[in-house]
Amino acid sequence: MNGQVQQGGPCVVVAGGGTAGHIEPALALADAVRRLRPDARVVALGTERGLESKLVPARGYPLELIPPVPMPRKPTPDLLKLPLRVRGAVRHTREVLERVGADVVVGFGGYVALPAYLAARGRVPIVVHEANARAGLANKVGARFAERVAAAVPDSGLPNAEVIGIPLRESITSLDRAALRAQARAHFGLHPDAPTLLVFGGSQGARTINNAVSGAAVEFARAGVGVLHAHGPKNTLVVQGVPGSPPYVAVPYLERMDLAYAAADAVLCRSGAMTVAEVSAVGLPAVYVPLPIGNGEQAFNAKPVVDAGGALLVPDAELTSQKVVDEVVPMLTDRSRLAAMSAAAQQGGHRSAGEVLARTVLEVIRK
Repeated sequence: MNGQVQQGGPCVVVAGGGTAGHIEPALALADAVRRLRPDARVVALGTERGLESKLVPARGYPLELIPPVPMPRKPTPDLLKLPLRVRGAVRHTREVLERVGADVVVGFGGYVALPAYLAARGRVPIVVHEANARAGLANKVGARFAERVAAAVPDSGLPNAEVIGIPLRESITSLDRAALRAQARAHFGLHPDAPTLLVFGGSQGARTINNAVSGAAVEFARAGVGVLHAHGPKNTLVVQGVPGSPPYVAVPYLERMDLAYAAADAVLCRSGAMTVAEVSAVGLPAVYVPLPIGNGEQAFNAKPVVDAGGALLVPDAELTSQKVVDEVVPMLTDRSRLAAMSAAAQQGGHRSAGEVLARTVLEVIRK
């Protein structure tokens, strides 16, 4: 590298901007690297318009901005401009890698990872991590010249991928649900002992989930089941409770997911890769309702846990209040079934994925 290389421990550059599904694993890896090598420097690549512009600085890591290279899914006039955009982004990214003294580039997919892979090729070792059940274009490119490739689940479409799970925040991997249960129930105003369902549909909520679950509120109450439902900040939820029954607590957003997981006996939610990884790691039985867009990857994300007996899968089009009453209420009121599903979910979880990937990253650094 050039004369601007900083002194100290190894420099790990992570590339996973755009969505939380790309950024959170990158930050969890960064934390794990620092635990194993306190002298290591971790630098994140990102763009001005991605969530990383807020999430990365909040976690205490420097963020280097590069030009975004959106990948058109279909042939459009923008496709003709792509080579020029990629070339400019690669040149800029290469300057960043030289300036920070990168010893390894770790990519998590998305439009930040592609220029990072191309800039590092032949200059800096590359490690690729694929969180989704179906690998995206950027990681398919990066895997061709990566030293090591890791994936969350088998059959991701990346050759020679080591299946390790998804790096998760330490607040999740170290979560003791039983120890926090009383505090978590009190925090949300839930019944201290009633079986409780946690419901969420992503950061903005999900209308199908909101309507189906809230429509079953009376049946939940009659069955003695409490509900903690994050409906999304742009949505409102009017729920008719039953006096004397466990409360149905509706909130716009969950700031403390660790407490939400600790308060719950089961969860009903979408099946994004990060969500499935977290829910499995903490051992929560789940009802997954895959987002009905894209190439069906959310259903594939949930499949290993469903096959193991740790979750149910309900297609979005089939999720009605009656379906919730027929499938979810009996599950919540069967303690032995919940225990068996919890054990199956946790067995399929990967609490140590962050450390495993961090060790892999440190191994490939050429010092």
